[in-house]
Amino acid sequence: MKYLKFVNLLPLLVTSAFLSANEANFGGPSAVENQISADNEDRQIPTKESLAEKGVELGLDYSAIGLSADKAFPGSDDQAASGMARFYGSWAALNHNESNVGALVWKIEHRHSYTDTSVKNFEFGTGGLGLITPAFSDEKTRLTNLYWRQKMSDGKGTVIAGFMDVTDYVDVYAAASPWTGFMNFSFSTGTNTMALPSDATFGLAAGHMLTDELFLIAGISDMEADPTEPFKSAENFFNKRRYFKSVELGWTSSQQQIYLNNVHLTLWDSDESDFLNQAADRGFNVSASHLFGSWLPFVRYGYAKDGSLLGITQSLSTGFSYYGLGAPKNNFGFAVNWADAGTNQYTFEAFYLMKLSDHFELTPDIQLIKDPALNPDESQIWIAGLRARLLW
Repeated sequence: MKYLKFVNLLPLLVTSAFLSANEANFGGPSAVENQISADNEDRQIPTKESLAEKGVELGLDYSAIGLSADKAFPGSDDQAASGMARFYGSWAALNHNESNVGALVWKIEHRHSYTDTSVKNFEFGTGGLGLITPAFSDEKTRLTNLYWRQKMSDGKGTVIAGFMDVTDYVDVYAAASPWTGFMNFSFSTGTNTMALPSDATFGLAAGHMLTDELFLIAGISDMEADPTEPFKSAENFFNKRRYFKSVELGWTSSQQQIYLNNVHLTLWDSDESDFLNQAADRGFNVSASHLFGSWLPFVRYGYAKDGSLLGITQSLSTGFSYYGLGAPKNNFGFAVNWADAGTNQYTFEAFYLMKLSDHFELTPDIQLIKDPALNPDESQIWIAGLRARLLW
């Protein structure tokens, strides 16, 4: 009976776990404050609770991913493994416990690969055109976030300024996190079409509820950002003036469910980047998702005029997440993607996130790349993965 009661309450708990900080932050599920909120749900850690009373929220985790493919190019690895340690948090330094609270938000990471090929670059060696959890690279110590977040006194708006990760606020939805959602980037920000800057990009972004159901999010940031030398990005912003710009207009059933029940249109424009060896481009993304009981179906489409990110000009993804499968806090997801890169490539993915304890998560994952764009001699490639996360 307790399990059945939990299932009946699941939509409310999903909303709380993913979005309790989103009401004013306009951040996706992997944004610092929202990640901490989700991780702390139904957990009691005295040290963290004591700090939170003083306005300090902290997070610390270690994640690792291993991949194995049944086919790879000669000389390329058919296995890859990468890890990442993260320390992140926020300090409510201004107007703590008030509606117009201001906070310093940070995230520092150490990204490393156990194999010669990192998880980020693994799909290319198999013949598939795409990225698998691009956060799992081999960049070593680097900055991801260091910005000021200011909530407006009306509770309907947020402004952030500083060194940002634009995937925290651009084209996000509940299953976009590479730590808890799909691994293949075709099911994440921009569906493999958006020419994004690197993390720790210096800039400004803002979100505001125009009405109870309509919201607007916009931002501008540096295209030449290097997260291993982050402070140069501020100089680039004012001197080189090569920018990533985006504006997003969306509908939601309520501000508290902004990235569960969500339909949005994102327009973006990126200048050329020497650091990324990436040409200028522009495009748009459309996304729709809605929570029905425990089911979160979604459909997402991306278009890039020149396909400067990966050579993909169009990309369509659809699928679902199911919350509470097998155990109340587990999550199953399945999705399929079509990508146009001069040839048609199809990607299928299924994952099963298991929260085995308050401090450990394990996610088996399986992907099928059909008609791989970089390897026309193969009709399909299977990739098996396992993701583990230890969290405090």
